[in-house]
Amino acid sequence: MQEELEKQQQAFLQTLQLSPEVQVELGLQQEITRLTNENLDLKELLEKLEKNEKKLKKQLKIYMKKVQDFEASQTMVPVERRPHERNMQVAVQRKEKDFQGMLEYYKEDEPLLIRNLITDLKPQAVSATVPCLPAYILYMCIRHADYINDDQKVHSLLTSTINGVKKVLKKHHDDFEMTSFWLANTCRLLHCLKQYSGEEGFMTQNTAKQNEHCLKNFDLTEYRQVLGQLSIQIYQQLINIAEGILQPMIVSAVLENESIQGLSSVKPMGYRKYSSNAAEDGNSYSLDEMIRQLNTFHSIMCDQGLDPEIIQQVFKQLYYMINAIALNNLLLRKDVCSWSTGMQLRFNISQLEEWLRGKNLQQSGAAQTLEPLIQAAQLLQLKKKTSEDAEAICSLCTSLTTQQIVKILNLYTPVNEFEERVTVAFIRNIQKQLQERNDPPHLLLDFKHMFPVLFPFNPSAITMDSIHLPASLNLDFLNKV
Repeated sequence: MQEELEKQQQAFLQTLQLSPEVQVELGLQQEITRLTNENLDLKELLEKLEKNEKKLKKQLKIYMKKVQDFEASQTMVPVERRPHERNMQVAVQRKEKDFQGMLEYYKEDEPLLIRNLITDLKPQAVSATVPCLPAYILYMCIRHADYINDDQKVHSLLTSTINGVKKVLKKHHDDFEMTSFWLANTCRLLHCLKQYSGEEGFMTQNTAKQNEHCLKNFDLTEYRQVLGQLSIQIYQQLINIAEGILQPMIVSAVLENESIQGLSSVKPMGYRKYSSNAAEDGNSYSLDEMIRQLNTFHSIMCDQGLDPEIIQQVFKQLYYMINAIALNNLLLRKDVCSWSTGMQLRFNISQLEEWLRGKNLQQSGAAQTLEPLIQAAQLLQLKKKTSEDAEAICSLCTSLTTQQIVKILNLYTPVNEFEERVTVAFIRNIQKQLQERNDPPHLLLDFKHMFPVLFPFNPSAITMDSIHLPASLNLDFLNKV
């Protein structure tokens, strides 16, 4: 210690002779070195403690097994002597109607519960069961821990559940089905914690039986907030995955897809057909293919029991992206700014609107996000000569900015020699009429913009005592209470 003190004094005297900046830097370096050494010591101590903990857990399991074997051997003799009592005891244990909708497990089985029910679970394993079954099972485990007033068990289970879901999402960061599955289950667990919280505002639709299944001892409001934040993260991951799948399809499916027969020969004069990167790679998509992908997204989310309100928000977000990418490409490509493209585009958009109606998603707001693209298609089809035409364009194109309208008019190309180009005077007339709008200056839409998501409370009519645990989940260690 004396030597160390002398070294520190010597170092201090040397630093006093240096400039303030160098003194600060040396001081920081010394502090970093000290903290690094201290961190290494703590890590070493932690490793020792973890090894000791594992050793103690193994010993505990051995002793628990010995205790159970001893209890079994003690009860065997009297049971054999009294066959009548033995039969009565077995009958009581199997009496299903006494099931109160709670599941008990030993604390040391918690990692096994999380592994079998969350981290290693595949959605297909519970596809034929009640939607969101893992969420209901977790709530029944939480409810038993609440029933026996074990706050540590509740805290540990909820924390392990949240960490387990995060681990699954990180591992399957590009898997739409897995992400949708855990969004549905996380939301359902959140709904359960509200529905059975004992708060009057969440109990208005409960039956008398459901009110019996409410929590008795703990207020889990803080965990509900954490689950709400986790739900938002999962939703954002789901949107990113879906957008990544849809994005390569949009330009060829919406702008270039020739679903109206006979328009293929009507091309702008003097321009060869533009070939997008997708087309060059041989990955050109039709509108039917994109709609089939939307069908896949929709059926997965519905089958997994995701709330209808959330499904609506997913498609509003995806339709916004379809609109933004298609419109941005239209604003940058002269070869698609023609009357024939306007006709084709409007027909393709009507197919997307029809799909929403077929899935009962009219109230989602998804159709409204297509309005700028619809108006761009109409602008391509409108006459562009007289001042009356200019007035009609200004009154119709309310969802397009002045800059976007002018850009489309500048890019507009006649389809044959009988159609005139848009004159400079006509475009100036449009600009004059729209100058009071105060539109934003940007030309292109932000296709990465994300609407804020809302998770409305959605109680379930299912009672906990009616939940069945399939053998495929390997949850034999859970005891019905």
